[in-house]
Amino acid sequence: MKNKLSVLRIKGVFAENTPFRLFLLSVLITGISYGLYKGMLDNFLAEIVKMGEMDRGVTEFFRELPGILLIFILAAFYMLSAETIYKAGAVIMLGGMTMHAILPPTKVLAILAICTYSVGEHMQIGMKSTLSLKYAAPGCGGAALGAQTSVNQIGTLFGYLVIIPAFLAFSGRGAYTAFFWVAAVLAAVGVAFSLRIFGKSETDKNKRRFYFHKKYTKYYMLEMFYGARKQVFLTFGPYVLILHYGANAATISLLFAVSAIACFFASPVVGRIIDRIGYKAVMVADTLILVAVCFFYGFAHRIFPTNIAFIICCINYVLDAIISLASMASNVYVRDLSDSEEEVKATISTGVSINHVITIFIALFGGWIWQTLGIELLFIISAFLGLCNSAYAATIKTKAAVK
Repeated sequence: MKNKLSVLRIKGVFAENTPFRLFLLSVLITGISYGLYKGMLDNFLAEIVKMGEMDRGVTEFFRELPGILLIFILAAFYMLSAETIYKAGAVIMLGGMTMHAILPPTKVLAILAICTYSVGEHMQIGMKSTLSLKYAAPGCGGAALGAQTSVNQIGTLFGYLVIIPAFLAFSGRGAYTAFFWVAAVLAAVGVAFSLRIFGKSETDKNKRRFYFHKKYTKYYMLEMFYGARKQVFLTFGPYVLILHYGANAATISLLFAVSAIACFFASPVVGRIIDRIGYKAVMVADTLILVAVCFFYGFAHRIFPTNIAFIICCINYVLDAIISLASMASNVYVRDLSDSEEEVKATISTGVSINHVITIFIALFGGWIWQTLGIELLFIISAFLGLCNSAYAATIKTKAAVK
């Protein structure tokens, strides 16, 4: 396994006197477990739990709720080290995955398992960055974050790729139960590696408090618009393919895998575009693509034959994932306004919390809109929110403009 990790060129990126190998191994194994889980979850909820449009919105509300509560959880356990919180998150994720494997597939119990898993997942997210920076060699903080993210993405992608042939060969409740157990076993292995991590790194203080400043008002508003429109695709995008077009778990996992690979290659390209033409232009222009994406996602079934409409929706799902990378532009905007690196981290952390607040309500209302008024209106609203995002971004004054 050490040889595999060296392929990622992490030698020299992390300090040798730190437990970075155990940390990266836990990230890799947990990533595989998550890929299995994510790759089959939507189909499990639709096929086995029999959740409809509104049910899916309610489920997403509870899945995102820990993201809002996280800042209070970290504040309550401020005395614990980053390693301890990371380990606790791994154990809670294992509990949530095991609940999926052993509990009857009722709506209430499925939501309870998802919420439990999400608590652990959100606890680990912030700690991954903290520990990556703590274990980094001098001057290699960015490279360490990149290496950790790559390890996590490789694990998740591998999980998706396992689900594809598995659910081409098997189906039914037994198949889901079996792979929830596989994911739970992998989560347990991840716990075993994480429990061996030593150290008492201090948690990031910027993730334990809200930070508001008048100069970041437009950034906070942009995060609200972005969170609202993005949640429509995150929650209901795969569900449209499942309920309207009958996509199975293998197809959904393939779509996730293609999106992940596309974003992997597109991410540095988008970053260079932001540097070249500016964050304001990117934030305004990405909506032009978004409007087309939302239109075809909501109306393809009314314009094209079912098989063609399905392919168009899949292409648009991947396109949405790619244009969502433009959200990096808002982070560059924050950096432009800030007076220090600490202020950047605190502001972005607060922006993520604001993003979570709006997304949980969009999930609830989105499910209701789909169920009562139709999928077309849901994606029209998503496009409208994107237009609002661009219109608001157009009011931003860049440093160049001020000069």
